[in-house]
Amino acid sequence: MRLLLQRVKRAEVHVDGKCTGNIGYGLLVLCGFKKEDPSSAIPKMADKCLNLRIFEDEQGKMNLSLLDIKGELLAVSQFTLYADCRKGRRPGFDISMPPEQANLFYQILLQELRKSGLKIEEGIFGAKMEVELINHGPVTIMLDDDELSQP
Repeated sequence: MRLLLQRVKRAEVHVDGKCTGNIGYGLLVLCGFKKEDPSSAIPKMADKCLNLRIFEDEQGKMNLSLLDIKGELLAVSQFTLYADCRKGRRPGFDISMPPEQANLFYQILLQELRKSGLKIEEGIFGAKMEVELINHGPVTIMLDDDELSQP
């Protein structure tokens, strides 16, 4: 599982010209799943998103989490996070999780995030979406569940 976190001043997602999710200060999280991802990684990844200290404190140091600042989160499914570009010029997506299973994982991730009590918004799984954001910093961090278990 890969989650691309972007610290934002605001973000919103549109499908067919309609806003399906919008947030103020917080995180835009692009969510991708690969075939071998265990569902047991979902709570760990949700916890990491909510508790990663990437927001500035009074001294300007990244020392606060999304929970600390009571920020908002917009989660958008993004299978292209597992694009394989090693051969040729067209990305391959063979390791991406099949859509039905990926949607289930996405929904479970949303449930885990909502346990925080923060405002959690979402895109529409599988839809063609337009995402607007103002990246604050800019701060963009990739989380990969394969790296969570390593020192």
